[in-house]
Amino acid sequence: MAKQDQGAETIALQALGWLVANDDLLPVFLGATGASEADLRSSAGSPAFLAAVLDFLLMDDAWIIACADDIAIAPERLAEARRALPGGEGVHWT
Repeated sequence: MAKQDQGAETIALQALGWLVANDDLLPVFLGATGASEADLRSSAGSPAFLAAVLDFLLMDDAWIIACADDIAIAPERLAEARRALPGGEGVHWT
């Protein structure tokens, strides 16, 4: 695993921790993904699951900013981490 991927996984795990602690947003995530609380525990080490967490958070600027502020990183680091995880290759339309 590349060092960049390890950093991305660390950021995604921090984002997952933030999401789990967010009583208002966690049910939205669970409903949107079909994941259960047991899935959160069993899949936390999966890069694909962590990518899904970041995909979810990146849907809303307010979520990005709140998460980044709480885990003390620049908001753009969440998008950078997402690009480093499976399926994160950017789509280029031009």
